[in-house]
Parts: sequence; structure tokens; C-alpha cells
Amino acid sequence: MGNPWAGEVCLTIDGQAHRLKLTLGALAELEAALEQDTLVDLVTRFESGACSSRDVLALIVAGLRGGGWQGDPGDLMTAEIAGGPMAAAQAAAHLLVRAFSVPAPR
Repeated sequence: MGNPWAGEVCLTIDGQAHRLKLTLGALAELEAALEQDTLVDLVTRFESGACSSRDVLALIVAGLRGGGWQGDPGDLMTAEIAGGPMAAAQAAAHLLVRAFSVPAPR
């Protein structure tokens, strides 16, 4: 389980649990992957439900990198994500929320 206070999200890929986190370096890589888009544009798309699979993949890759993953986006093209595309989209949305907010107290 990821630590929400540290901005972490967990996602199981090919049967292995991964810790995802949007570090400053991961956010910079995400901005580069989005090319002309900004993080504000990305957040707006997620908030409006207009995010694309490209957005989800870019966020997952950035989160994996922030968690220490050494792979590249191509490695995820045939990967099995537990819960499928919806779980990936939810993990991506949680990454954005946790990167830019403080978790509510328990």
C-alpha cells in the first residue's frame, strides 16, 4: 500500500506491486512527455473526465520513475495491469491528487 502522506500510489503490473510517486524529477519528465501541454492542462483534463490513454500512460510512467522504476514506456505496452485500464486511470488520478494536495486526516 502506498503512503498517501508521501504522495505514493500502488499499482500491480505483471503481478508485481509497484510504488508510484510524482517526485519533482518525475514531474519534469512528465511535462517533457506531454510536449506542449502543461500540468495544469493535464489536471483540467482529469477533472473534466476528458483524459486520454496517453495522459494515463504518461502519468503512470512518471509515477513509476518517481518510485525508482528503470523501465521505459514501451515496457508497459504489453504489461498486465491488475484491474485493467480503469485501475490505471484511477492510479493516475490519485497520483495527481496526492502530488498537489495534503491527505485528509484519518
